[in-house]
Amino acid sequence: MAKFYGVIGYAETTETAPGVWAEVITERNYSGDVIRNTRRLQSSENLNDDLVINNIISIIADPYAYQNFHTMRYVYWMGVFWKITSVEVQRPRLLLTIGGVYNAKKT
Repeated sequence: MAKFYGVIGYAETTETAPGVWAEVITERNYSGDVIRNTRRLQSSENLNDDLVINNIISIIADPYAYQNFHTMRYVYWMGVFWKITSVEVQRPRLLLTIGGVYNAKKT
């Protein structure tokens, strides 16, 4: 089982101006294990196929992670920002399933 240490991004919606709402990203570092490490190519309308991974990363969660797991957006792993597609709570850990590349602007 491979080890993991990296950044997880949380997106909190805040009012930046009257009537204007935007997601503000907060990053925190976590450690854990890579439970499953797989990849697949997904056909798309683009010239090249999309790379999608179906990895599961198990992190040792802190109180902030438990209270805000619903706002987790991405994990930085192997030099790429990956979308978190689901989070499963299994105290004292959180199991993060990651999928495609996270393309949103990080602020």
